[in-house]
Amino acid sequence: MEITEVRIKLMDDPNDRLQGFCSITFDGSFVIRDLKIIQGSKGPFVAMPSRKLTDRCPRCGTKNHLRARFCNDCSAELDEDRAVKDIDGRAKLYADIAHPINSSCRDAIQCRVLESFENEKVLAQQTGYFCRYDDYGEDRIAKLKDEPAVTPESPPLSCGKKIRIDPPEREKPAATGDVARPHHLDPDQAKADSVSEDEFGAGV
Repeated sequence: MEITEVRIKLMDDPNDRLQGFCSITFDGSFVIRDLKIIQGSKGPFVAMPSRKLTDRCPRCGTKNHLRARFCNDCSAELDEDRAVKDIDGRAKLYADIAHPINSSCRDAIQCRVLESFENEKVLAQQTGYFCRYDDYGEDRIAKLKDEPAVTPESPPLSCGKKIRIDPPEREKPAATGDVARPHHLDPDQAKADSVSEDEFGAGV
């Protein structure tokens, strides 16, 4: 089995322990996503994708994370120190979703991922850098309830980058006796907006 592709998403803060995310493809046929690149005390290492471990509330049966102090459903107070501990006394709070079952496979994955990680950091310094890691819509801006959909006039969010998008301004109330029409119901204004959107950043 061969690792045929590695895609890296770098984080904003180089001093953060979480250095990046990555996906790996085996034999051009099988992808594993959301591996984490973490800065440890002995250097960076690769953590496998994982899920939070849960248990059930003895009162109502609702699932809760092992560090939850209260039940998400019935609010019963739970023991915070109820997670199983390993031989070093650390609470086991996560379980790997996918992972290698021998050291040689783990070493091969880690070596390839960290090599790609270092190459990505070099590429990120170049003009026109584009992150190939796909967040599958995780960077989309949510639509507010009872508000029209807004297309931000900012470039698309790049991997690991955060930009500020201010909410649309509401129209000021019209003079006394006039009836103010909502911005999104004004056909002339909507037409002007569509022209502006076509001209700004078209094709980006």
